[in-house]
Amino acid sequence: MNGSSAFQAATPFDSIAESYDKTFTESFVGRSQRNLVWKEMDQVFRPGQRILEINCGTGVDAAHLAQRGVQVFACDASSAMIRVARQRAASMGLGERIEFHTMPTEEIHRFTQMPPFDGLLSNFAGLNCVLNLESAAQNLAHLLKPGAYALFCIFGKHCAWEMLWNIGCGDSRKAFRRLRNATQSYIIGGRRLNVNYWSIGQLQRAFSRYFCLKRQIGLGIVVPPSYLESLTTRFPAIFRAAAKVDRNISNFPVFRSLADHVLLIFARS
Repeated sequence: MNGSSAFQAATPFDSIAESYDKTFTESFVGRSQRNLVWKEMDQVFRPGQRILEINCGTGVDAAHLAQRGVQVFACDASSAMIRVARQRAASMGLGERIEFHTMPTEEIHRFTQMPPFDGLLSNFAGLNCVLNLESAAQNLAHLLKPGAYALFCIFGKHCAWEMLWNIGCGDSRKAFRRLRNATQSYIIGGRRLNVNYWSIGQLQRAFSRYFCLKRQIGLGIVVPPSYLESLTTRFPAIFRAAAKVDRNISNFPVFRSLADHVLLIFARS
């Protein structure tokens, strides 16, 4: 099923939609981090449930859920990402289990008249791009059943790889960019993208009225961020071992605080 929406504004992600799977989804780093997310997804989302996914990108997670018998209502601000996602779902024969909508998280309140969902997924830093966390929390909460699980994958605040690598390269500004409270701006495809490096505490406080934090998992602790993918191709054996280490230490507080991404598992109060 392919939904539609009135929101069709161009976004920075339109320019990378066609290349996103090649540069991230199919990369070693992308697979390593996503596998950890899927491990948690598969524990909390069950066949027959209706799951809302925001910032769904090219539909990789939606397709995984649909293959497990989950109905997915997938949204993204980028119409180009949604186009690629629909092509993926059609090629896999999953079109009847996934409904796609071009819709930014800031406009998700448009769907409040729908029956409440059994769960929520936001993978790979979608929440880092929202304008207002409190507003997003309220709008998303109104779309979920009480007790529903919500999985949010956000940028880690203290990524060890990013700090050490950029200090070694003499770029202290990039090394500590996540520690600054100010919004960081990037140019993607000629368009400006604002990214907020929220701390877990900030996100937890913003969502505390509606959600209870249950677990935290670090993604990309020993495995580097995706912009260092070239290292994994130069030293594949080392980083295959690193991925195994990540799986074993992802739940430990000290280690997960140094990760590239952090997966937060909330329950709707």
